[in-house]
Amino acid sequence: MFDIKLATHLAELSKIEFTENELKKITAEMDEIITLMDTVSDFEDTEISTANNAVGLDKIREDLKKPSSPRKDILQNASEKDKKAFSVPKVV
Repeated sequence: MFDIKLATHLAELSKIEFTENELKKITAEMDEIITLMDTVSDFEDTEISTANNAVGLDKIREDLKKPSSPRKDILQNASEKDKKAFSVPKVV
């Protein structure tokens, strides 16, 4: 499928130079990649449709509103803080 002639042509278009050994190696590697992609494209996916629903919205938890943690608990380990938030020193 992917042969040295095609690899040479693509190398010329890309302005990449290969030695004879590199050309043989890259040709073999590209042929393996294309063979693998052909195998992947043959996969039956009739039962799995993720085109419009990649996350699977039927399997995520319900979004519930609940109170936040108390501010004093959140700030208790802060090295620098004011009354309402973390204080971050300016770094330039």
